[in-house]
Amino acid sequence: MKKKLSLSDHFTYYKLIRFVMPSIIMMIFTSVYGIVDGLFVSNFVGKTSFAAVNLIFPALNIIGAVGFMLGSGGTAFVGKTLGEGKRDMANRYFSMLIFAGAIIGAVLAAVGFVLLPAVATALGAGDSMQTDCVVYGRIILAAMPFFILQNMFQSFFIAAEKPKLGLLVTVAAGVTNMALDALFVAVFGWGVSGAALATGISQFVGAAIPLAYFFGKNSSLLRITKTKLYTKVLLKSCANGSSEMVTNLAASFMNMLINWQLMRLAGENGVASYGVIMYASFIFSAIFYGYAIGSAPVISYHFGAGNKDELKNLLRKSMVITTAVGILITVAVLLFSAPLSRIFVGYDKELCDMTVHAFRVFLIGYFCSGFTVFGSAFFTALNNGIVSAVISFTRTLLFEGGTMLIFPFIWGLDGVWWAFVASDSAAMIMTLAFIFAKRKKYGYM
Repeated sequence: MKKKLSLSDHFTYYKLIRFVMPSIIMMIFTSVYGIVDGLFVSNFVGKTSFAAVNLIFPALNIIGAVGFMLGSGGTAFVGKTLGEGKRDMANRYFSMLIFAGAIIGAVLAAVGFVLLPAVATALGAGDSMQTDCVVYGRIILAAMPFFILQNMFQSFFIAAEKPKLGLLVTVAAGVTNMALDALFVAVFGWGVSGAALATGISQFVGAAIPLAYFFGKNSSLLRITKTKLYTKVLLKSCANGSSEMVTNLAASFMNMLINWQLMRLAGENGVASYGVIMYASFIFSAIFYGYAIGSAPVISYHFGAGNKDELKNLLRKSMVITTAVGILITVAVLLFSAPLSRIFVGYDKELCDMTVHAFRVFLIGYFCSGFTVFGSAFFTALNNGIVSAVISFTRTLLFEGGTMLIFPFIWGLDGVWWAFVASDSAAMIMTLAFIFAKRKKYGYM
């Protein structure tokens, strides 16, 4: 029987990969079941509805980003507290953050529900897309508090030394979504409302199971218990997790800008093509994000324990793993870009060809993005939310935003695809520079 891994272990390559693997699988599975909405809508409802879902989705992610912020920032704080040997206090902080996430999610969802029609219009949704945008968006917003909690628990399961349980919860939610998508969209013919309802129910499952587990007696390091508002902890968790918040907010705003450029240059075909690429990117990026989420609590623990030798070990191995995965993803895109495109939009040859071409431009960007994702999570785990936020903000809003505004006006549609390559390459260089510059402060080199 394999020995259970704990945050305090010394990690070999085998142990590290074994520890983070549930998080990687969890993120991949989350991405796969998120893609199912688009797959069913595109094939059973049509291109216009598929474009509508992709048009409004970034706006919904702006609210969902709160879960990533509280999850990553809170996990770093709780993990550090566990490393200091203060388990009771760590549980109080954990409980307070969970309650705060639920309340904030409910308030933001209510605001979004009211503003959604205006947002859809501002994004360029015409009469044919407006109704689908609003119907899909409002159903997703109704489940938003559960989505935020689900995102938070993905991180906290790792800090609780229960990554496999987190994976099982994600699988349960994913199977629910896929099964209900097939039933509601393909069988009942409920269109985008059926796809949204399937997603909302799956998010409820993804939040309800962890709530039941952590409220009851369990064998993990964490449990929801009596707590109070620790204002400083909440603010520090928000500040520390702001990089993840910035990443998701900026990505959502950028997706809206990209969709605007694509509507201008290629109409619905452009938005649909980008939707396919983003769905595939979710799978590839999930590997990087899964590794970052899985390794961050380990880094936080050893940072709190003052174990610089293990920090050196974790950084060195993480760089090697990130490089290897980047190479594998590049090869995968070369091999599978055409089959993936045909699965989603094979019914339209022009759209399918456009998508395959865009995939192959993206290659370099996929490789570079892994270093930025890990670097941002690495500094979050070290409780340096400022550097982490700078990496995320600069990558998305400065590099990607700047190139996305300029490149399409020079190179047209191809400029949209090359903007990603340029921004991810610049962000990788900046991230590696930060890691080198902060080596003496944290002693990880």
